[in-house]
Amino acid sequence: MDNKINSWLEDIIRSIDEIFEFLPEERNFIEFQKDLKTKKAIERNIMIIGEAVNRISNEKNAAIEIHNARKIVGTRNRIAHEYDNISDEVIWTIVVIELPKLKDEIINLIP
Repeated sequence: MDNKINSWLEDIIRSIDEIFEFLPEERNFIEFQKDLKTKKAIERNIMIIGEAVNRISNEKNAAIEIHNARKIVGTRNRIAHEYDNISDEVIWTIVVIELPKLKDEIINLIP
């Protein structure tokens, strides 16, 4: 696998791991909503994930497919460009439901 692609896959894993390091062991949506620093840090990492997925998707020799790549990139774009139009509920759902699945998928793609 191309070194660039491998690096981007590792960026995705690192960003997911950082997101879960920011959250306490016991997941609590109300506490998440109150913690501006954690919300911003998580949004930043979701943007990194989206950018890495976008780069992989646009790489001509990638020969790998990431499930929901368009949605992941779309979420990155919404956070970056429509920041006032993304709810805490959407971010929370991504974190607790989607990111664990994405992490498993990416781990299986890394050689």
